[in-house]
Amino acid sequence: MGKNSYQTFMEEAPEAAAAFNGLIGSLQNTGLDPKTMQLIYIGIKASQGGAAAVAAHVPMAKRAGATWDEIKSAILLTLTVSGVSGVLACLAPALEAYNAD
Repeated sequence: MGKNSYQTFMEEAPEAAAAFNGLIGSLQNTGLDPKTMQLIYIGIKASQGGAAAVAAHVPMAKRAGATWDEIKSAILLTLTVSGVSGVLACLAPALEAYNAD
């Protein structure tokens, strides 16, 4: 299997990737626990139809203690604001990533 998009980003644009990683690091002390942060991120990316990002963050959420039902709920909540397209794009890849981890 080839590199994922984020690995390519880090290799091809190391300065930009380092700056982006710094931004991510600065958001770690927001008052939210890691599981909640991951569930929010999954919901946001699902609302945008970002299946690859959802699949990448599902194992992080699982390691932070999220259950499949919590992850699924974060994705399904997007129905009310974004419609069905994000759910259709993201639910199956999320389940696959959850079961693979």
